[in-house]
Amino acid sequence: QVQLVESGGGSVQAGGSLRLSCVYTQITSESYGMAWFRQAPGKEREGVACLWPRDGSTDVADSVQGRFIVSRDAAESTLYLQMNSLKPEDTGTYYCASGYGRYRCPPLERNRFNLWGHGTQVIVSS
Repeated sequence: QVQLVESGGGSVQAGGSLRLSCVYTQITSESYGMAWFRQAPGKEREGVACLWPRDGSTDVADSVQGRFIVSRDAAESTLYLQMNSLKPEDTGTYYCASGYGRYRCPPLERNRFNLWGHGTQVIVSS
């Protein structure tokens, strides 16, 4: 069965860095975008970044451009999110997700991704 398991969350001070990992099982098709979403307390879940395995292209939310990098190790079935220059507003639960796309990553919208991990918490203090 398909599983996505996130890890790497933690507490850091503003300006610090974290790298999140998502190990996925039984996702062998390259027609699935691999993405990160996040959700702050009391807020809607929002898309952060997506990687399209077929060509390595990425979609990154404006709020994290220049600070976050999404990458993938196909051999290890692992998706990464390198988060640099963290800000308090980056605090939230980060989720790994997968969604079908025909030619590229689906739009970073929650309803376009059907497979989800359980999340890993990130806390950025000022």
